[in-house]
Amino acid sequence: MNDVVIIGGSFAGLAAALQLGRARRKVIVLDTGRPRNRFAGHSHGLLGHDHKPPLDILVEARQQLARYPSIRLVNARAESVSGAIDDFCVVTDDNESLKARRLILSYGIVDQMPDVLGFAESWGTSIVPCPYCDGFEVAGQHWGLVWSGPQSHQSARLFHDWTDKLTVFADGHDIPSDIQADLTHRHIPVVDGRIVEIAHHKDHITTVILDTRRNVAVDILFAHPRNKPSASLHQSLGLVTMDTPTGIVLKVDERRQTTMPGIYAAGDLTTPFLPSVTQASSQGAMAGIFAQQSMLV
Repeated sequence: MNDVVIIGGSFAGLAAALQLGRARRKVIVLDTGRPRNRFAGHSHGLLGHDHKPPLDILVEARQQLARYPSIRLVNARAESVSGAIDDFCVVTDDNESLKARRLILSYGIVDQMPDVLGFAESWGTSIVPCPYCDGFEVAGQHWGLVWSGPQSHQSARLFHDWTDKLTVFADGHDIPSDIQADLTHRHIPVVDGRIVEIAHHKDHITTVILDTRRNVAVDILFAHPRNKPSASLHQSLGLVTMDTPTGIVLKVDERRQTTMPGIYAAGDLTTPFLPSVTQASSQGAMAGIFAQQSMLV
């Protein structure tokens, strides 16, 4: 019997494994090797690893975990989960059955690219979601923001700390008049029309092509496409989720436990706003600690 099976081996999952391994708990980490930020050239804001490629950070993290004999890293996908606290069973895609007293879900989310020519190819390079992750490197340049709902107003206000030149693309949304007035007050132009194509050039330079036959060049484009959990295990378990402007996240309490006793969650799967490697690592560490403490006798 394992103490914990962790489903998802990116920043949150490995951080959880580290804490559990240091407590000499028997841990298995299942990972498919497809982290959400694999498209990014560099990861920013993680103390000690700022401006490193995210995949390089994960390779180094796995190497560091090798010194803990109670941690086993497995390249596999969890196909099903059953059981209850102290008696969970995870079946992998190679038909291995893993027993565990606790589970940590950290399988993250996947971004759902809009049906816009060039958008997916530009994701992570000239189209990014987070100013804390990528804003410093393009500070002072011309930013674009694809409007996705009321939450975009906060983004427009937030971006002022990085740049004074911002263009908002309405992309078919009807922006309320009071918000329009505030954007005008902030000298932020709003471009009407739907985006039909993204033309990526060298570095971050992007041309946004609209159905109005207007083309607008920006240095970086911020967008927040819909996302969804990268697996459906939470659905089969009946875990409670919460709706957010960009998708759903798992509901957890202050100890990172989901609505089923013995199952914890961390990382982008539980983060409704501005997810980052820093948040994922912190949440993963706490999930590991709280899972370990829940097994004390």
